Amino acid sequence: MSIYDFTVKTIDGQDRSLGDYRGKVLLVVNTASECGYRCPPANT
Repeated sequence: MSIYDFTVKTIDGQDRSLGDYRGKVLLVVNTASECGYRCPPANT
């Protein structure tokens, strides 16, 4: 199993295969659903 075998939800609720990004640079940001994103520059 590789990262390309996973499917994730996009910000608008759609399912997206990480295989769609094979051969591209991909930044994965993992946050807990109860905590939210904690990077102040990104919140402005």
